[in-house]
Amino acid sequence: MALAVAACACELAHASLIDEVQVYTDDINRPHEFGLELHVNTTPRGSKQAEYPGEVVPQGGLRITPEFSYGLSEDFEAGLYVPTSFNAGNYSLGGYKLRLKWVPLKAGAASHGFFAGANGEFSDINSKFEASRRNFELRIMSGWRSEEWLVAVNPVFGWSLSPSQISPRPSSPDFGMQYKVARAVAPGVAMGFEYYNDLGALRHFDTGSQQSKILYYAIDFTRKPLPFNLGIGRGLNGASDKWTVKAIFEIPFSL
Repeated sequence: MALAVAACACELAHASLIDEVQVYTDDINRPHEFGLELHVNTTPRGSKQAEYPGEVVPQGGLRITPEFSYGLSEDFEAGLYVPTSFNAGNYSLGGYKLRLKWVPLKAGAASHGFFAGANGEFSDINSKFEASRRNFELRIMSGWRSEEWLVAVNPVFGWSLSPSQISPRPSSPDFGMQYKVARAVAPGVAMGFEYYNDLGALRHFDTGSQQSKILYYAIDFTRKPLPFNLGIGRGLNGASDKWTVKAIFEIPFSL
């Protein structure tokens, strides 16, 4: 599957570095447990129009991002992203992202019930991928799961912490909504949909035709030794990348 994702790049550069495509749930490392996930995605057909000089656009891009994580306690987890990008034969190290996840309400030992939490993320990303180099994101995580069903909702707020190449003044936070619905179809296998909607600035949303809206058909495979999430996304309007393929692999990792 990793080869299939990479192969799409040969056909292939939106504007920001798409380091992960994921709806957060109540998944969290146990205290003092290390984790490693590999986020891989590519855009066979997407935006070709740069929003500012020197920007790398999504079409033709293959993004590979290792995510290291460590369980600080029962409710807190720290993480580090190291995004990389391949565009038109050029390799780039995108920068880094630091995050802190807090999950005080979990579905429970039987994995049945409601969950809620928050994830804060500070990023320092190369200016050819982000209009503002330094940013902060706050993601609210909520949902419900049972043995058969998973429903998750992530409101996401984003702030620019440094001057932007698009807007000379700091604007109100950007806002987006992300949703996931999945149903178990076999032991350790679930299938469903993920929906990502970037609405624009919180104080004044973009019109519907200007908002990025992408619907993914996704499969979650949780069996050892290599659990993964795989999705194929279709843009629902002209402001969205038309096709995106994404995968998240959980890599066995310990120190």
